[in-house]
This record gives sequence, structure tokens and C-alpha cells, in this order.
Amino acid sequence: MKKLLTLILALALIFTVTACSSAGAGGDSSGPDKTSNGNLEDSLDDILAMIYETAELDDDFRTYTVEKLLKKEITAETCDNYFGTSIEFESGLASEPMMQPNAYLLNLIKVKDGADIEKIKADIKENADPMRWICVGVDPSNVYVENVGDVVMLVMSDDAGEALSKAFLALK
Repeated sequence: MKKLLTLILALALIFTVTACSSAGAGGDSSGPDKTSNGNLEDSLDDILAMIYETAELDDDFRTYTVEKLLKKEITAETCDNYFGTSIEFESGLASEPMMQPNAYLLNLIKVKDGADIEKIKADIKENADPMRWICVGVDPSNVYVENVGDVVMLVMSDDAGEALSKAFLALK
């Protein structure tokens, strides 16, 4: 009976150590899930949350902007409004304040397999309107268009564009 109990405890210990080492080797849910080709496997909602969590934003921006954001699905019909151009994509998510005195927008899209991402980024950069809001706008130098794998981000913000862009690129 002692030998059987010892064997069961030894197997339990082996499974525990194996499970812990697997979690440390990529099973950590705090970081992005990536495929072998560098594409992010997380949902756009999760990617957006990771960007806001990790970006070095000042307290005022977090309090008055991030905590009061409205998320909207970007569709084929609304794509031109958010990016200034039509793009073929799988899914899209816009994040913008419901009411804000400062101009701010962060958009994410997951492009289709085989899409020319560099062309899509160039089209967005050329056509995104930093003056899309009534009475306010963003300096054109504060329009960031980046990608990590097949996810493309557009952020327009004078206050936090660079920090959000860096947080997104850190998901690589």
C-alpha cells in the first residue's frame, strides 16, 4: 500500500512540475498569443485591453479618456469613416471617447490572409483624417499606423499616440 501511495504522489509531482513548466513556456495568459508566423491570435478586444494595460499613459489620460471609451465594431460600411479608405478585412474594432474635448481614436483591424499589409498601412496613413472631429483635430505627426502580424492599428492622439503605438508594437 505504501508503494502505491508513493507512486501516486510521485506521478502527481511529475504532472505538477510539467504543467508549471508548460505555463512558463508560453502558457502565460498575461501576454499575447502568437502563431508561428507572428500573427496575434487574441481577439481584437483582448489586444485592445493589452494595449491600454501596458501603455505608459499619464493619469489624466487614463482617467478622462481610457476609462470612458466606447468600443464599436468596424464593418465594411463604416471602414471608410474610421480609416479614410476602404479595406478588405476580417474584423475591426474602434475605440473612442463618447464625449471628449481632445481628439482621440484607436482602431484595430485583422486583415485577410495574403493581404498586402504595407499597402494597407500606406493607404491608411495617406487617407486617415486627423481633423475628423468637429472643432478639434490631431497634429498629422501624431497619426500612427503600425502592424503586428496581420493586425493593423491606427491611433490618432496628440496626448498618447506614441505611447499607445509603442505598447502595440511591444506585443510582437
